[in-house]
Amino acid sequence: MHLREVQGRVDAYISQFREGYFQPMTLVVRLAEELGELAREINHHYGEKPKKKDEPEGDIALELGDLLFVLTCLANRLDIDMEKAFLAVMEKFETRDKDRWTRIGEPQQP
Repeated sequence: MHLREVQGRVDAYISQFREGYFQPMTLVVRLAEELGELAREINHHYGEKPKKKDEPEGDIALELGDLLFVLTCLANRLDIDMEKAFLAVMEKFETRDKDRWTRIGEPQQP
């Protein structure tokens, strides 16, 4: 699914409700909340803080999906084309940072 399709699907879902999109600041707060939930799951799976025995198992993929949904809501609310934004960011990384990291097969730098 292309990012434009993601944005369209989220918009179709949100558009069926009178309330529509939350205000941008509320969406940023929701992003922070979802990031915290992702961080908690990552910490439980890979960090030093295992879950308590009575806590339900979480799903990292679903937490990433929640982040994508809220990020898409924010982009839609602000009328930002996520594909264009992503392509601009990749252009930045592929030019500015093209020699920043050691490529596979190249000798490591001292």
